Amino acid sequence: MTTIPRTAAPRSVRSRTFLPALEGMRGMAALGVLLTHVAFQTGAVNTPILGRVWGRFDMTVAVFFALSGFLLWRPHAAAARGLGSAPTVGYYLRHRAARILPAYWVVVCVVLVLLPGAARTAGPQVWVSNLALLQVFIPLTLTDGLTQMWSLSVEVAFYLVLPLLALTLVRLRGPVARMRVPILLTTALLGLGWNLLPVPTPEGIHADNWLPGYLPWFLAGMVLAELGCYSVRLSPWWKIAANQRVMWSVALLAFALSATDLAGPAGLTRAEPWQYVFKVGFGTIIGFTLLAPLVLREPATRAHRWLESPVAAMFGRWSYGIFIWHLAVLSIVFPVFGIVPFHGDFGYVLVLTIAITLPVAAASYALIEDPVRRWARARDQVPSSRRGSAAIPTATIAASAGNCTSNDPPK
Repeated sequence: MTTIPRTAAPRSVRSRTFLPALEGMRGMAALGVLLTHVAFQTGAVNTPILGRVWGRFDMTVAVFFALSGFLLWRPHAAAARGLGSAPTVGYYLRHRAARILPAYWVVVCVVLVLLPGAARTAGPQVWVSNLALLQVFIPLTLTDGLTQMWSLSVEVAFYLVLPLLALTLVRLRGPVARMRVPILLTTALLGLGWNLLPVPTPEGIHADNWLPGYLPWFLAGMVLAELGCYSVRLSPWWKIAANQRVMWSVALLAFALSATDLAGPAGLTRAEPWQYVFKVGFGTIIGFTLLAPLVLREPATRAHRWLESPVAAMFGRWSYGIFIWHLAVLSIVFPVFGIVPFHGDFGYVLVLTIAITLPVAAASYALIEDPVRRWARARDQVPSSRRGSAAIPTATIAASAGNCTSNDPPK
């Protein structure tokens, strides 16, 4: 992948295109989702105080969404400042599909054929809705081993909407690009009110699981993408946002507040609309404050050593596999090891689930995810005359410097 020499990049921009700390953070978010599901299925969420903490690790989904917003928006933020070209819609959708669908379809087929609880209820409607990622719109189609995929359905909806968002701001380029941040912030504030609207839905379907309700989480990352492409530091606010100690303290406070009744009752009891507003608000803060120091810090400052370690990078590479496979693994841990669901053994089940999920996720990455992504990249290197459409060279996608480019690891 082509990079911009340090001397050619503006002061605010990192000289390398890959931010390894983001990969580590992605891995930690995947383990957070796994932890909260183990806590629910072992009954650990019912323990005093700590139960609310374990149950609220679902807020790591906010980190996933903010990461998507940042990584997918920064080519557009860079293009608005003349630092590169945004990918074409065809290129973008092709690579999103290659990243998400093949491994996901394998999981769906394995679960609906081999997992007893899911296979018994796997009629045509369940198959179609899960394969098409429409389970948040079709009643009674979230099934055992696949219930976490509601967030993937929201994620894919964001993928489809993002080109439209880019189109609405396409004229804000050059000197007026600074207006993009206030517009995104205003949109995030409006998104907080989604759950206060009386949106009619079929029985068993809830509008709070649709993209508008979680748009502020994505917009937190998009704002970071815009800030990362400024050519000068915005002191003193910039220094505060880049300060890991300050930002992560705010994230910890927001997480603690999200574990109270402000963000909804304990367990699976449905929250009131105003509680969803608080939950989404806290998630927006968590996503922004956890990622801001990783994205905005100066290149010369101390690296985030643990998040950039080989172990964290490994979890990051396998994060998608961890996310899509862990509930299927958890479903078989109980019967295979003779453990009764919802009756304790939180630590034991957690260790077993991680120990089995990691090799499954590694296999998913090595056998499905990485080969498909390599194929998609290789396809873009084929001359356009041989495949009938315009190819986008890697150098073009990586032409913008530092924070404004891809987070694919260097090959």
